[in-house]
Parts: sequence; C-alpha cells; structure tokens
Amino acid sequence: MGRQIPESGNSSKSGLNIDKLLEKILLEAELLELKANPDREATGTIIEATLDKGRGYVATLLVENGTLRPGDLIVSGQYYGRVKALFNERNNREEEAGPSAPAVVLGLNGAPQAGEKFKIYEDESEAKSIANRRAQILREQGIRTKKHITLDEIGRRLALGSFKELKVIIKGDVDGSVEALSDSLQKLSTPEILVSVIHKGVGQINESDIVLAEASDAIVIAFNVRPSMQALKMADTAGIEIKMYSIIYNAIEEVKSAMEGMLEPKMQEKIIANVEIREVFKFDKATVAGCQVISGKIKRDSKIRLIRDGIVVYPTAEGVKAELASLKRYKDDAKDVSTGMECGLTIKNYTDIKVGDIVEAYEEEEVKRTL
Repeated sequence: MGRQIPESGNSSKSGLNIDKLLEKILLEAELLELKANPDREATGTIIEATLDKGRGYVATLLVENGTLRPGDLIVSGQYYGRVKALFNERNNREEEAGPSAPAVVLGLNGAPQAGEKFKIYEDESEAKSIANRRAQILREQGIRTKKHITLDEIGRRLALGSFKELKVIIKGDVDGSVEALSDSLQKLSTPEILVSVIHKGVGQINESDIVLAEASDAIVIAFNVRPSMQALKMADTAGIEIKMYSIIYNAIEEVKSAMEGMLEPKMQEKIIANVEIREVFKFDKATVAGCQVISGKIKRDSKIRLIRDGIVVYPTAEGVKAELASLKRYKDDAKDVSTGMECGLTIKNYTDIKVGDIVEAYEEEEVKRTL
C-alpha cells in the first residue's frame, strides 16, 4: 500500500507537520538572533478590532516586545483605555501576554484600525492627550484630503456630459471587513461615476450616520450590523436607504448594479432596410428617386444614409442625421414599404442623388450600459 494522504490535506485541521514548522521557526529565530525583552512595557500591532454587544470594543493584537498585563494603559491610534481583561487565542483568560504572543483585549474606547501599532503608557492624562491629538490630526487630514471642485474638474465633468457621484457610508462588525469593503467599492469608480466613501466605522448605525447620509445624499451600507431604533426611525423619516449585507461580494454586486443604473443609456443603431435607387427624376423644387426595397422595411420616419460605391456620401458631418422628405407608393403617401416593393422618395435638404445609390434606413434604440 502507498503512503496514506490525510483527509482534506489541511494541516490546520489535521495538525500534520506543525511540530516541524515550529521547530524551523525556532531555528530561524535563533540563527537570526531575533530577541525581545519581556521586562518592559508592551508594544505591538493590532490584528483586528470589533464591537461585541456584551463586552464592548474587543481588539485582537500581537505583542512584539515587552509584556502586556491587565490594568495596563494602552493607546492605539486615536483610541485608548485600560486593559480590563486579557484572553489568549483559545479564548482562555490570561494574566499576561509576552513577546510574540497573540492576545484579545477588552477596555479600549474604540476599534483601532487593523495594522495600527499600540503602546503602553504610565500616565493616563498623557495617554488621553496623545489619543485626542491623533483624532484631531485624522479629522484635519480628512478635511484637507476631501476633494473640492476645481475649474479643471468642472471642465472634465462638462466634457463627459453626465458625471455622477455615488456617496457611501459603511458600518461593519470588524475593521478588516469595513476596510475590505471600502477598498472594493472605491475600485468600482469609473471616469463617469465616482464611488466616494465619506465615512466608515465599526459598530451599529447611529443617528449621526443618518444625519451625515441625509446631509450628503449618501446611501448607508451595513455589514453584519444593524441600526439602532432611533437611527432606523430617522432613516425612515428622512428617506435614507440602509442596505444590509453579510457577504462582501453581494454588497459589491449590488453597488455595481446601482452604478450601471446611473449610467446614461447609449444609443445603438439598427439597420432596418436597404433601398436601391433605379431612376432619378429632377424637378425645380426636388429630386425624386424611383427605388426598390432590396431588404427590410423602410419607414417614412426612418433615419437614413445615402451610400455610393460603399461610401457614405450623405450625411458626412458628425452628429448630423438625414431624414426622408417623402415616401410614396405610386402617387400615394406611404407609411412604410417592404422588401421587393417599388417606391418613390425624396431626401430632406439633399438633391445629389444618382442611379445605383443605396439608401440605408436605420433606427436608434437605447441600450443599457454595463461597467
């Protein structure tokens, strides 16, 4: 019998070779002399952050240096707080987390962004001051980076003719999901439609989110979160749409569909008839062509082109559309003439018609555009 392959081949489930992987990691750490000092204040990186209904803001972090303990004053980005409780990766309560140890922390006053660094401070007033200063800097950066319209931008929008902007507010259960959804939606932007994420955050949808949506004419996207009762009432009163999702792909597809609905439909031509000119009769006020319909059905109100030896001779100017001045069967006006029938026609504002020319009749129809 051959060597048995573990079911699913997934080391995370079967534990296959995990011991060898750990051994190699330790060997690499020893060769590279990777060391950390456990006897100092902890520093590290935020892995994920979320808002738990029963426990408040929960941050998953990785200690890179020092030792983290309950009661430590932690600052990460614009948020701070004392560590109320510390849990390991198996959700067991711990009294400390040393270098390279993952930890789940309760006690922060907000959800830091994934990838943000954290640091321990001794003085609470200093920690609070640093967090508030960072929050102020972020607000100022947001104001400065907000795109105000310029003369060049006005010119670009006028050239496009139908520039639109879809403004979005995103609230989610975890920071990673919010960032992923925000990045994915902004990548949907096109030269004609800009997707602008004007606010994003972790936690339930509150009244301030609805006020912002109303003021900026935005839609609210909720990912695994729900609005508060007050926010829901405000949204209903103001007519603000709250879209709720649990799968990022579904949110992206619906926003994409909404953007396609914002696109101006494009006009598509459909050739409905070809008419061959057999005789030409010149009068003082008009040139009448005696014709036969060789394919399709020409209508009195059809848009037309005059083609000579495969080349369009009228109309040749961009944006100009030619029309019939008259369409007759014998001496009577006709609404349409079908394949194989003879007819007489005149072209509005054009008399240079020759035997052998082809009159191409077409219609324009609106076609829904896709991104």
